[in-house]
Order: sequence, then structure tokens, then C-alpha cells
Amino acid sequence: MAVKKMEHVGIMVANLEASIRFYEEVIGLKHKGTLLHTNGVIRLAFLGFDVHGETEVELIEGYNANLPQEGKVHHLAFTVDHIDEEYARIQGLGVEQLDEQLTTLPNGSRYFFFNGLDGERIEFFESTR
Repeated sequence: MAVKKMEHVGIMVANLEASIRFYEEVIGLKHKGTLLHTNGVIRLAFLGFDVHGETEVELIEGYNANLPQEGKVHHLAFTVDHIDEEYARIQGLGVEQLDEQLTTLPNGSRYFFFNGLDGERIEFFESTR
């Protein structure tokens, strides 16, 4: 298996800029970059402590602002070596809610989602960053 590390934790937010400021000023994270998703609606910001190999926080604006308080953490993401191989492997395991195809972000990073046993969303992510 080629899972290498925990990549990031995705958190849904109502206002990306305000949340970036909060995580910078209150937590001490550094804003590493923002991008518009290929769907043209969702905006993503990545923050961390600027340490090599760290797990990042991904802020997600425009996905679903109506979840209850305990539902704001959207997914767990794991870095993988070869996204195409991992997609084929996961397809063979019969997991629930596997994405129909890989998604490629504007920066070239690629990912797919599937469900864990209790419906938690899991992302396998191949980063170009």
C-alpha cells in the first residue's frame, strides 16, 4: 500500500478570508495558498506551520454552510504515491461512495473520495505542492 502520511483535514467555513485570519492570528498557522476549485464555486485555502511533511488544515468555502456545529470537519486526507494505482485498488475493495473519477485541481494535485465504515469521508490525495 502506498499511503504515506496524513495529508490534511478539510474544514468547511462560511468566509474564507475571515477564517484564514482566525487560523493565522489565533492558532498561529501560516497561509500557504488559496485556489479556486475546478467546479468554479468552491474556494480552498491551505494553512500550516511551514514544517516539511506536516499535516495541513484545508479551509473550504462554498461547499455546504448549513451543517450542524459538529459537522464542520468535512474529511480526512491521506497523501498517496500513485493516485491511479490507489484508485484502482480502492475500486476493488467495494467501499461505499467512491468518486466516479479522479479530480485534478488547477495546480495539478489529484484526489478522490470514498466513505469509511461509519460514513466518514476519506480522501486520497497526490500533491504537486
